[in-house]
Amino acid sequence: MRSLSLLLAVRVLPVAALAVTGWAWTSGPYAPGEDRAAPAAAEPKAAESAAAEETYEKPPAPCDAVPSGTVEDLVPEADRGGKELRLTDPERRRTCSWSALDGYDYRWLDVGYDLRDSAATARQAFASRAGDAARTVDGLGEQAAVVVELTEKDGQKTRSAKLYVRSRNMLVTVTYNGSDFESQSAPGPATMKDGAVRAGKAALEALR
Repeated sequence: MRSLSLLLAVRVLPVAALAVTGWAWTSGPYAPGEDRAAPAAAEPKAAESAAAEETYEKPPAPCDAVPSGTVEDLVPEADRGGKELRLTDPERRRTCSWSALDGYDYRWLDVGYDLRDSAATARQAFASRAGDAARTVDGLGEQAAVVVELTEKDGQKTRSAKLYVRSRNMLVTVTYNGSDFESQSAPGPATMKDGAVRAGKAALEALR
């Protein structure tokens, strides 16, 4: 039997993860205010071409974007329907999360869409989010990058992969986390990266 504190930690972790995600989309880096903070396009020609190109009009339903089989593989024992977070502007931003504990293995998957006014502003946001630590991922959208990190708290390790993808004026963000509460270790970096990329491919397919 695990200690009471460990059991409580297992129960609290999904809630905390969802709370952090909700903050990111409403008050954090994904908030509507980011558009106002971004600098205006410096080149009129780029703005004109962006206005003429084909763009998405709204984000798709995020909980329907990832096939149930993929959810089952990446987040065993999770509710296949997922949980869509309430956001301030669902016509522009939508996100869905799946989380579950399978034995002592915990997984959490988050897929979010962020609609921008143009491909130009989407490129700016992509560069800001991905940052210098991200590694380029080929074959996804028009731009894609991933960051894999290992964190540790009270001896428990958690590994997360965050994938950023841009397709036209749409930004897709996938976060995939994993922990093993029995060994206090975390899945390998390739496992988390591959899982995030798999979910990212599905999220892009839902845009078609």
